[in-house]
Amino acid sequence: MRIDSLDVSLIELYTDFPGIGVMECSKRLGVARGTVQNRLNRLHESGVITRIAPHIDAAAMGYPVTAFCSLRIQQNLGHSGMAEKLAQIPEILELHTVSGSSDFLVKIVARSTADLQRVFDAISATEGMDRSSSSIVLASHFENRIIPLAREAAQQGLETAAEPAQEERIDSLRNGGRLNAAGKNSGQNVQ
Repeated sequence: MRIDSLDVSLIELYTDFPGIGVMECSKRLGVARGTVQNRLNRLHESGVITRIAPHIDAAAMGYPVTAFCSLRIQQNLGHSGMAEKLAQIPEILELHTVSGSSDFLVKIVARSTADLQRVFDAISATEGMDRSSSSIVLASHFENRIIPLAREAAQQGLETAAEPAQEERIDSLRNGGRLNAAGKNSGQNVQ
């Protein structure tokens, strides 16, 4: 799917104001309500927008320490099995299977460096864990930066490709379903 400057404007508005309504969005952009709704539907159906949710600041919730950790696992459980086990640790915000000398890259938050040690210990105690290496974040310059990329895609007229897993979601949306936060079909119509 190709995106254009109106799509980027919609993405920017919903990034900055996740609770904004279609009518307010229409007013701010100076386009018809139907145009906004059609664009949003198209962005959802194509998988460009997977969900609209507020950005939660872990530091504001009492978790000011962030670290990234590379994990090597014992291969007998496989990545999916280990991912399920690591998902039980709430301080792990992100978990990615990666190439190279590690198996996973995780983003972790903690209440303090002492608390970070507790999280590392929980990770190390997970059955199937082999080795870990970590780096504590000293300063964050930007996170979840997607707007410049969306602008570039619109300017270049780049076409986005839906992944195979997105095809099921796209079919569900085309058949009148709506996705919940977990990306599952809730059976409700998109409004």
